[in-house]
Amino acid sequence: MLVYSTKAVIPVEVESPSLRIIQVAELDDAEWVKSRYEQLDLIDEKRMNAVCHGQPYQNRMSRAFNERVKPRQFTPGKLVIKKISPHQDEAKRKFSPNWQGPYTVHRVLIGGALILAEMDGEV
Repeated sequence: MLVYSTKAVIPVEVESPSLRIIQVAELDDAEWVKSRYEQLDLIDEKRMNAVCHGQPYQNRMSRAFNERVKPRQFTPGKLVIKKISPHQDEAKRKFSPNWQGPYTVHRVLIGGALILAEMDGEV
């Protein structure tokens, strides 16, 4: 206020005027109400445009991801290694390994989940 001799206006107030902005711009209430109704009429069209542009983008992204996914079939007795998640205690150090194992697949559950056993047979 000291520099420009007016109060600061945030960008949101410029886009959708508050009472202070209306008083400064000296718009009458009828003009303001008319402009607001016009904006509200166009909001459905803007939403539909966003949906129309968003869905093809999501479809392209999911198709690109699914092309890179390699389906794997696990059978009991197969050797695997287990990834250490970042939130586990073993992953706290910088140079700690990212994998644990080897393990053997003890049982394959529906949905792709595995029950692992250590090399000595402990499940």
